[in-house]
Amino acid sequence: MKNYFALFTFLLLAYSFPIFAQKANIQTGADLLIKENLNLLKNKNIGIITNHTAVLNNGIHLVDSLHHIKDINIIALFGPEHGIRGTEPAGKQVDNSIDEATGIPSYSLYGKNKKPTAEMLKDINLLIFDIQDVGARFYTYISTLFYCIQAAAENNIPIIILDRPNPIGGIYVEGPIRKDDVNSFVGIAPIPIAHGMTIGELAKMFAGEKWIGKDLRLDLKIIQLNNWRKKNYFDDYNLPWVSPSPNISDLQTALVYPGTCLVEGINVSEGRGTNAPFLTIGAPYISSDKLISEINKLNLKGVNLSSIKFTPEDIKGKASNPKYKGIECNGISIQIKDRKKFDAVKFGISLVYAINKLYPNDLKFRDGFDLLVGDKKIKEMILKGENPDAITRYWSNELSKFKNLRKKYLLYN
Repeated sequence: MKNYFALFTFLLLAYSFPIFAQKANIQTGADLLIKENLNLLKNKNIGIITNHTAVLNNGIHLVDSLHHIKDINIIALFGPEHGIRGTEPAGKQVDNSIDEATGIPSYSLYGKNKKPTAEMLKDINLLIFDIQDVGARFYTYISTLFYCIQAAAENNIPIIILDRPNPIGGIYVEGPIRKDDVNSFVGIAPIPIAHGMTIGELAKMFAGEKWIGKDLRLDLKIIQLNNWRKKNYFDDYNLPWVSPSPNISDLQTALVYPGTCLVEGINVSEGRGTNAPFLTIGAPYISSDKLISEINKLNLKGVNLSSIKFTPEDIKGKASNPKYKGIECNGISIQIKDRKKFDAVKFGISLVYAINKLYPNDLKFRDGFDLLVGDKKIKEMILKGENPDAITRYWSNELSKFKNLRKKYLLYN
């Protein structure tokens, strides 16, 4: 009888649990290009804007796959921050080069030029864009997208966007709308910090709202994702995680990034130079217990904090000369416990608010804070001691307008 009961229990678990654990299949724009749309590429001189994230479901890079197909002629590659193969640290200028894997000339869009020049585009009559975004306005890949579709329109070159999922989903939309006086490469368009859109949807919005230029006409084609739902997260699907940049090594980091990236704009370590960047926050002048206590007073949902000591160091390919290099910092380790309740942007604002409240004489803002947050008034409100609820209310009306605006550009349910 015991053996029958054990067998029954095993079968019950084996057949019921996978229902909840099973990952959905998804096809990216890149996979669908290879599978169904190669005719679009025949007899064209092609330029591809891409990086290491442009991986097909079979694990092969898009460029490597296309390079071996007859009658596909790729004459140039264009790489964003971190380079074509994603090996350069954040903020490091990337030089023009020859792609070692294919021998194709590779132009940097994160060096002297951030937009393809007419000379770079000479002889190209089709552009393809395939880069995995993380869903945050200050992630520079969407600025590269902006400049590339602008250059395509200016030079009368059709462009195909190979869509990929927003890893943190398409429901969470939060943060101040970027103001014109803080337009920059970490805030290229008047959208909130967490935009809840895919690369394809953003391209439609940039062009449709005439942000790339009022008189420009863009020949845009988007190869949409198959079977992506906006309510889902990256790990709900069968796609392998390819770190979009060296310091976003998993989905947990991507989920917190729209908030803790704001720490880059103050004299507090955002965890670069540790094994958990953006999930590790601190500085020598901070008391972990005091900071945790102050943040906990705000009753933020979906997150647990624990105290941590860490010493940032150079990490090859990830961090070069990070803040407080070689100096012990006290701070917090962040664990997201309920991603659907966690508000990353409010958490980031709350974190800076709490540090300012505890250490007004130690905290220093950098010029980059205004560029990251997208609105100079946010820093003013923090310095005045206004609480995070008041700060988030400040941008709520403009955020509601954006949510209505974006509806006409959404491609997925």
